[in-house]
Amino acid sequence: MLLKISTIALIPSLIIQGNAVKKNTLRLAEPEGQRQGTVGTGKALSVLILGDSAAAGVGVATQEDALLGAVLKELKDAYEISYMLEAKTGHTTGQVIKTVKNLSAQHFDVVITSVGVNDITKLTQPKDWIEKQQQLYAEINRKFTPELVIASGVPPMNMFPALPHPLAWLFGQYAKGMNKNLAKFVQQQSNMQWIEYDLQRFKTLNLEMAQDGFHPSKEIYTLWGEQVADKIRQMF
Repeated sequence: MLLKISTIALIPSLIIQGNAVKKNTLRLAEPEGQRQGTVGTGKALSVLILGDSAAAGVGVATQEDALLGAVLKELKDAYEISYMLEAKTGHTTGQVIKTVKNLSAQHFDVVITSVGVNDITKLTQPKDWIEKQQQLYAEINRKFTPELVIASGVPPMNMFPALPHPLAWLFGQYAKGMNKNLAKFVQQQSNMQWIEYDLQRFKTLNLEMAQDGFHPSKEIYTLWGEQVADKIRQMF
């Protein structure tokens, strides 16, 4: 309720600052590179990445430097990985659900998701967002029968360099509520784990975001990929 009241109270500022951010923030393209293929040697492993611009790798020039490349680099010496990346800039949870429904039914050992920022910019309340998330993961389990689903937490948008206050503060409150609900949901699922997007830790490690102040950098993608790979190794 407090979040909804804060949103209503800040609507004039949100409109002004939101338009300024859209006008002034550098727009980065999705990186070049293969989004489907097979790489590595060892135990067979199939991986699907779903989500928004961060899943797609915006912030770097090639997929090698994005989340997909970071995961493949970590695992390719021990696994023969069949991989697929289905992610698009601007996608909300609802749009990712549509993507999943449009894909052919097939088995993936691991599904990795990253979605939430665009739900926040559309002011989706955390309780509504987690309901959509539940629909997404039900569809993922039905369509791809994964042994492991790794959900990436929503980044703390209050720490995004591209966002001014109070817009950043409010978006940070949305992210906090979403992550709290996501963590609780994941704990109740037998085949799910989640990774917190710990921007505070990245800063302590002197890892900066991409030049747009909105997306991960190569260094952050590398660390994110290491975290994903660790969870995969523990399961497989």
